[in-house]
Amino acid sequence: MTDPLYHWARRAGSAVLLDGFHALKHALRFGAEVPVAVTTDRAATLALADELAPDVREALAALLTEVPPETYASLVPRPHPTAVAALAVRPSREANLRALAHLPRTAPIVVLDEPRNLGNAGAVIRLAAGFGTTGVITTGTLDPWHPTVVRGGAGLHFATAVERLTVAELPPGPVYALDPEGDDIRGTKLPDDAILAFGSERTGLSPELRARADHLLRLPMRPQVSSYNLATSVAMTLYHWSAL
Repeated sequence: MTDPLYHWARRAGSAVLLDGFHALKHALRFGAEVPVAVTTDRAATLALADELAPDVREALAALLTEVPPETYASLVPRPHPTAVAALAVRPSREANLRALAHLPRTAPIVVLDEPRNLGNAGAVIRLAAGFGTTGVITTGTLDPWHPTVVRGGAGLHFATAVERLTVAELPPGPVYALDPEGDDIRGTKLPDDAILAFGSERTGLSPELRARADHLLRLPMRPQVSSYNLATSVAMTLYHWSAL
C-alpha cells in the first residue's frame, strides 16, 4: 500500500506531527524517521528546499506527495503557511533517558518546571537545540511533544533529548535554578553538567524543584521590570554558560 493517506491514518495516533517546511527540514537533518510527508505544491516545496535546505532536498523529493489543499487542511489542526506536513516516529524514551543520565555531560540540561504555555516550551526547545544542550525536561502536565510545542520548536525536538519527568526523576547533576531571590548569575560559572531549571511563566519554581536546587541564581534586571519571557531567560542563561 503506497497511498500516503493510508499511512497517515495508520500512524497519526502515535507519530509526531511535523507542521510546516522548517519542522520537516530539521527533523530530517537530525535523523528522524519520517514515513510520510505531504504538501499542496510539491514543486514549490522543492524549490524552497533548493533555496533554504539543499542538504535535505533529495530526501524531501523522495518523501513528498502532493495532495489537494482540502486534504492537507484535514490532516493538520492549523494549516501552516508553507502547506507542508509530515509524520515522524517519536524517539525512543529509553534512549532519551540514557542520553539525559549519561555522565560526564558536555552541555547542560534545561528543565522547565511545570510550564503552562505550549508555544514558550517550543521556543525553549528550539533555543536549547541551537546551543547544543544535552536535553530539555518538563515537569508537570504539559506534554513537550504536543503538536503545538513541536511547531514552536520547528522540529528541533529531534536535535536534543526531550522528555517529561518528575522532579524526583531528574538526572544526576548540580541543579542551578533561576529565581529572583538567587545570587547574580554573572558571578557564577555554570558547569557543563549543570541542570538549569526555570519556573513556570506565572508561579515560578515549584516547592519540589526549589528544594532540589543546589544553587539559586537570578538574571540581571532593571528595577521595576517584573520578569523576562521564559525563552528569553533560557537564552540569557545558556549564553552565559557558553560564553565562560
